[in-house]
Amino acid sequence: MEVSIVIEAQQGLNWPRWKRLVEEIDALHFAGLYRTDHWTEPKLPDADALELIVSLTYLASHTERIRFGPLVAPLSFRDPRMLARQAAALDDLSGGRMVLGVGAGWQEREHEVFGYLLGDMRTRMARFGEGLEVVTRLLRSGEPATYRGEFYQLAEAMLLPPPERPGGPPLLVGGSGPRRTLPLVARYADVWNSLRSSPDGFREKSALLDHLLRGEGRAPGEVKRTLFTGVFFAHDAADLERVLLRMRDAAPDGAGKSTAEVLEAQRARNTIIGTPEMIGAQSAEFRAAGVEELMVRWTEMDDIARLRAFSELIGRRG
Repeated sequence: MEVSIVIEAQQGLNWPRWKRLVEEIDALHFAGLYRTDHWTEPKLPDADALELIVSLTYLASHTERIRFGPLVAPLSFRDPRMLARQAAALDDLSGGRMVLGVGAGWQEREHEVFGYLLGDMRTRMARFGEGLEVVTRLLRSGEPATYRGEFYQLAEAMLLPPPERPGGPPLLVGGSGPRRTLPLVARYADVWNSLRSSPDGFREKSALLDHLLRGEGRAPGEVKRTLFTGVFFAHDAADLERVLLRMRDAAPDGAGKSTAEVLEAQRARNTIIGTPEMIGAQSAEFRAAGVEELMVRWTEMDDIARLRAFSELIGRRG
């Protein structure tokens, strides 16, 4: 099972931090480096939030090995026509390492602040479905594409130069909703990304995806299975105690809680947390459930020593 790092870019990502993370992660045992695509946090205060495409262009030209991409780019404010063009260019620039992660959009505040229409759930999912159709026609057809939708139109449109990789970068769709999202995964995606699921929940949704894929005339093996979840790596038991104390003190409702209660709350959210032995056991459960790649949320952007130690654990476990 591969492990990749995901950075919450709206939580203080700037150029010094991004350059350091890009250099380190390319040299460590991780499969990829992904980042969120947000303008703001859901609530004040806001922090630095380096722009997605510019930051990925830097990564593409300053790394040799790792995969990368947005987890995920919301089509509520990313135009799918331009995004397809940018993704193809980034894939070419990096020698075929881009993964185009897309979603419907959800965070109300960033849309209000910058004047984008998020819309109700019906609007979001209808726009998302059209956006996926546009992206795949532009990247995969190899011919001029025409499309007439409620939100997007194409008239004999073609990306030039065409993607060097046949079909362009793989398309990742995030989400696990059985009525709306998973059918779109089955129809369009090369990679499925589930959000903070338990091993049993992941196994159940993955089986449903198999069924939906067969309904689309696709084999289950055509879609890679990935999981996004949090990770808190501790060097040993004493370090874990310090990590839990910081988490308790930072939580609005943390007063009076024991570190055991904080640990249990994190596990209830399916966060991977603990010493190397604890993390190894949790990871094995996800691997047994069919997760092919863990995409773990790394919040400690400046703690490079901890990142290196986590990488060594990944390397030892292969």
